Amino acid sequence: MRRVRPRQRAAVIAAGVTTLAAFTLISTSLSGLATATPAHSAPPVKAVPAVAGHQLVHAARNSLTTEQCLAKWHIACYTPTQYRQAYDLNPLYRAGVTGKGRTIVIVDSFGSPTIQHDLNVYSARFGMKSTHVDVVKWGKVPPFNPADSSHVSWAGETTLDVDMAHAVAPDAHIVLVETGVAETEGVTGLPEMMSAEKSLIDRGVGDVISQSFGATENTFPGFNTGDFSSIQNLRYAFKDAAKHGVTVLASSGDGGATDNNTKNSTTDYPYKVNSWPSSDPLVTSIGGTQLHLDDKGDRTAPDSVYNDQGASGGGQSHVFARPSYQDGVKQVVGDRRGTPDISMSAAMNGGAWVYSSYDPKAVGWNVYCGTSEASPLFSGIVALADQVAGHRLGDIHQALYTLYAQSAQNPSTGIVDVKDGTNNSYAGVTGYTAVKGFDMATGVGTLDAARFVPSLANEKSTSGP
Repeated sequence: MRRVRPRQRAAVIAAGVTTLAAFTLISTSLSGLATATPAHSAPPVKAVPAVAGHQLVHAARNSLTTEQCLAKWHIACYTPTQYRQAYDLNPLYRAGVTGKGRTIVIVDSFGSPTIQHDLNVYSARFGMKSTHVDVVKWGKVPPFNPADSSHVSWAGETTLDVDMAHAVAPDAHIVLVETGVAETEGVTGLPEMMSAEKSLIDRGVGDVISQSFGATENTFPGFNTGDFSSIQNLRYAFKDAAKHGVTVLASSGDGGATDNNTKNSTTDYPYKVNSWPSSDPLVTSIGGTQLHLDDKGDRTAPDSVYNDQGASGGGQSHVFARPSYQDGVKQVVGDRRGTPDISMSAAMNGGAWVYSSYDPKAVGWNVYCGTSEASPLFSGIVALADQVAGHRLGDIHQALYTLYAQSAQNPSTGIVDVKDGTNNSYAGVTGYTAVKGFDMATGVGTLDAARFVPSLANEKSTSGP
């Protein structure tokens, strides 16, 4: 039995104990789009959550300050207020750039029955207005069962995804797609996700899609014989997104330079591998950093690579050749597609507060980490840039790498280099070091939103589709 592969870990804090668990997601009901039917349906698959040896514990009664978290649990815990300060988002909000008029699509297995309520509580706690979450149930989504660990795991991922997207783009509309088959290693669960995405794209729903899941390329049928058709046959949603100008994102993973080995749900391959859909040339791969912030959200040190209880996924794809937009970094990626493209917060020591009530035995505040946090954070950035541009940006790769090429001489691009840390994995696989310029630990680095958002909007608008 394969394990669920959402792309983040939850540091759920309670009773003075810090542990990690698999990422989870949230859900709610959708007005005009509810209960869509996929082109191909499959019976639900029971999957083991990706807890990677860490245990989910009960929630905390309330969120704490960073100083309190450090004193009590020896890790930093961050709020949306701190993220807004750290990523220089407040100047955009003051200018009316809040994601208004744009739609973020989040795709997760099973979803969460309490997503709207939980987002409302989360928003109120940090002084934000909430937003309505439309839920699309794709295929036979089973009733939520708090005794089913895979349901609980995915509900946590859902919650994180929705909260992080909302934290960055508070006025963006959110559509949550719940599928009835868990995404696991290999093809299982992905056909439902891809057919759901294509359906929404064809119906004009969504400007940016965030995917906090992935499967190791090596686990797809035919990989060992060089037959990549099982992956190629799933790319139709991304091709459709490119045709309709929809931006597609994916978390780069939490295994550093390696990832899950389907033979054993608690171990990774003992050599370098990569994961799809992050490795797809039509998908912007979002890696992870560690923020070092005080209680106000000001940096106490430059960002470093996420590498605690997991590590930012990155490296060369074994399926896809180097796309033309990476020709300028070919000395780093070689002749293969390299990931990630850009990175945002993902570290355990600097995890994100979220609120959840889907599990009646663990109602309250949790801290999550992993690149499942980074992808929805960046989806909010894209929504802001879409608003500035006045239209969808679509595939942002060429614009992103053009801005990166200019960034050394022009800091107004908003790209911020990350030059500290590695994504070495706990499987003993030596990864990549964050150095000056592009690297396969953090990609082009991270961002200053007040500069990056208008730069991306302008570059994409002037360079054309």
